[in-house]
Amino acid sequence: MFCPNCQKEIADGSKFCYNCGAQQTLVGGVPGATAPVAPAPKRLMRSSTDKKIAGVCGGLADYFDLDPTIVRVVWLLAIFFGGTGLLIYIILWIALPVAPAMPAYSVSAPAPTAHV
Repeated sequence: MFCPNCQKEIADGSKFCYNCGAQQTLVGGVPGATAPVAPAPKRLMRSSTDKKIAGVCGGLADYFDLDPTIVRVVWLLAIFFGGTGLLIYIILWIALPVAPAMPAYSVSAPAPTAHV
């Protein structure tokens, strides 16, 4: 069973999530059954991690589930052959918000202890 609020696994039949404290809603009075959670809608944003200039192509690739390299090549073709690709890129650079950075998980070594 998963908490619909924090998406962490909790024990079956729990009335509250022990991670975030959210009350679990039971479906039809059946213990352990929770209402299905709708996935968060995708938002078109500039990428904060996969960017070469401003992250527009990386954000478009993430939104449409494409490889960023393909989006960059198509964008270059639009700039060279269509001419409006550069103008649209600048407009999207200004209009699209930057996606929040994903937290970096690092394993740090334990601090050395002083020997007295």
